[in-house]
Amino acid sequence: MYKIAVMGDRDSIYGFAAVGLEPVVAEDAAQATEKLRELVSGEYAVIYITEALAGKIDKEIARYADRELPAIILIPGISGNTGNGLAAVKRSVERAIGSDIIFGEG
Repeated sequence: MYKIAVMGDRDSIYGFAAVGLEPVVAEDAAQATEKLRELVSGEYAVIYITEALAGKIDKEIARYADRELPAIILIPGISGNTGNGLAAVKRSVERAIGSDIIFGEG
């Protein structure tokens, strides 16, 4: 059975354990890169990462963009929404269907 993890700073991800997601605390780029590699090699179908943390490891996340699993999804953290999560979804949709159906451009 596949699992779901959520990675970010403690304050942003603490509550996700209550709904069955596995919280993975990572505060800096080196720690986040190591933890992401562990999660990717595990049995995770979905890995949520806070936008602030993802911004620190964007090249590492890009390494897994063409994989079917796990899906790496950016979510806002306690510090707020940066817009990177929506931009990532938009890029994924454009790559999958060849057109921007979210904003109607292209």
